[in-house]
Amino acid sequence: MMYSFSITAILIASCATVIPSASGFAARDASSRTRRPPPNRTRRKPPSSSETVERKRAPHQFDHTKEEARPFLDNRLAVKEQLPNDDAPLYTFEDDDTEQATIIPEGTHLMYLSLDELFPDIDNLGLSHKFCTDSNFRNDLRNAMREDIFDSTPAYENMSEKARQILLLPDSSLQGSWRCKQDTLRMKKLTEVLKQYIGEDSPTGDEFMEAIGALCGSEPSSHWIDIVGVMNRRIPHSWHQDTGRSRGGDTKTVLLGFPKEDNYSGVGVFSHAVKLKYEKVSSKEHALDDPVVFSGLKVAEDYIVRPLFEEGKEIVLFRDVDVIHSSPDVAYRSSVMRFM
Repeated sequence: MMYSFSITAILIASCATVIPSASGFAARDASSRTRRPPPNRTRRKPPSSSETVERKRAPHQFDHTKEEARPFLDNRLAVKEQLPNDDAPLYTFEDDDTEQATIIPEGTHLMYLSLDELFPDIDNLGLSHKFCTDSNFRNDLRNAMREDIFDSTPAYENMSEKARQILLLPDSSLQGSWRCKQDTLRMKKLTEVLKQYIGEDSPTGDEFMEAIGALCGSEPSSHWIDIVGVMNRRIPHSWHQDTGRSRGGDTKTVLLGFPKEDNYSGVGVFSHAVKLKYEKVSSKEHALDDPVVFSGLKVAEDYIVRPLFEEGKEIVLFRDVDVIHSSPDVAYRSSVMRFM
């Protein structure tokens, strides 16, 4: 308490007004005090129109409009100017080991499938046609898949209803597992949507998911993600591989595209790809499920494949060691689902 008090006393003393004694400055003649000059009250004249005034601007400010600063575009029109380029030449890296590397057979880099091909034993299924011509079916199918996976994924089970609603918004990406081999039906909402639009002979939601997952080949990771991506603007390609592996030699990545409009035939739905001449396998030291990113890689337009979406080509398959791929520079889609 003695220490606290002394500090307080010092602070009070240091702020107190000093009153000089009669023998001090107060006794001096007032005329001997140094007077401060009066403040300059002259107003600054505004610059005339003939004077040049340099405007100081922040470093991030430039002489362009907001539209130029944020290059939004009509992606529907932009993708019409792009071609699939399926016959693109094969790409090689400077560090390819041409003596040891495996040459990839031509015509095997990217493969297309129809949804009807998933269920060859069901006659007149019409799943592909319905998917490509009915936006209500596509939207209900996608939402049901997302809800079923969300509600059956342990990582999401303790989330609040508000968080659930946010994560299930159609413009947000969502991930989980496509695996459905369980004793009880997992994809309940998806099953109901398929019955509503396709009929009683339609596959269950679990059969639908497993049929697409089976395209991944042997030793799949069973990872699933619904990717939305950047819309209404052009972005640079970012070339990468998801793993740089094909675990079983036949392990593939499978993409199911959701177009933005009915009867769509065009690009911008699937990821873009560059077909490689030699298998590009990541090193043994590289973590199994980490992407292999080719930072700063610039690929000439001649090599870039923009896979075509249309009826009969709702699905694209590729081995991760056969191509490098990227989000579309211009996307025109509701989403693309990736099965691994």
